[in-house]
Amino acid sequence: MSRRQSAQSARAKHRTELLRQMIRIRRFEERCVELYSAARIRGFMHLYIGEEAVAAGVLQAVGPDDAVVSTYREHGHALARGLPMDAVLAEMYGRTTGCSRGRGGSMHLFDASRRFYGGNAIVGGGLPVAVGLALADAMRGRPQVTVCLFGDGAVAEGEFHECLNLAALWRLPVLFCCENNLYAMGTRLDRAQAETDLAARAASYGMPACAVDGMDVLAVAEAGDQAVEAIRTEPGPRFLELRTYRFRAHSMYDPDRYRDKSEIERWREADPIPRLTRRMTEDGELTGRRARSIETEVDREIAAAIEAAEAGPLEPVEDLTRFVYSERP
Repeated sequence: MSRRQSAQSARAKHRTELLRQMIRIRRFEERCVELYSAARIRGFMHLYIGEEAVAAGVLQAVGPDDAVVSTYREHGHALARGLPMDAVLAEMYGRTTGCSRGRGGSMHLFDASRRFYGGNAIVGGGLPVAVGLALADAMRGRPQVTVCLFGDGAVAEGEFHECLNLAALWRLPVLFCCENNLYAMGTRLDRAQAETDLAARAASYGMPACAVDGMDVLAVAEAGDQAVEAIRTEPGPRFLELRTYRFRAHSMYDPDRYRDKSEIERWREADPIPRLTRRMTEDGELTGRRARSIETEVDREIAAAIEAAEAGPLEPVEDLTRFVYSERP
């Protein structure tokens, strides 16, 4: 195999993995809608449908020793980070086999063994956690990077400004990733923020910042690779504004009356999954047979995760106060 052929093969393999990851997240979320509607999943649930390119693109750039801090819309982040699908779904079912022993549910996925620190139900609440993790790594001389994912609504919180300032001041190894889907719950960005160029706001703290098409997984992956490598080479924070869109409402409880249907349809035309599928097909990297095979593999994984989650035990009532209070010996 020539060097050119080897490079083409590696590119096709990389793109196929990005596509597979986005399909996993999309089909998982779609199945969760059905399970929630059937009352098999309860509580709050925030879907990631439409934003899959961000999770798949950014998190492929980090290694197992790096840290990831997420938000309440974190199913896609957890799956892309490598949390087993059955542990994620069992958590949403409230089973003890869940990644947080069934105590956190949809908004509090957590796996310290994979350095995945939330799921955080507080808007902007993950930013101080990320800065703390990065500070700990820096003080111990560890070459890790902390990726902090949050929505555009967090930019209005005080933690955003405090954390970007400290990260820049102390040159901490943090990659701030703002998933700008234009709406903080039901409030459009330009109705709440005087400056809607969020990368420009981050740059005001003296860190490299750029805006990326968050509906193009290849652009996201390239930006993620470059930012993580830059942090490893020259410690200090970086900021990515990932301009994306959620196709579903803010949460399953949201009637979604604040957006025009025509706006949603325009964004659906930029759906990251068919966008990458078309490009790979045109480049001769994907056949219809291989695409169907990926769908089949994902369907089987989801079916197995549902079966495992439903078979998982509920926590005994007598154990409900465990991990809540520390009892003195």
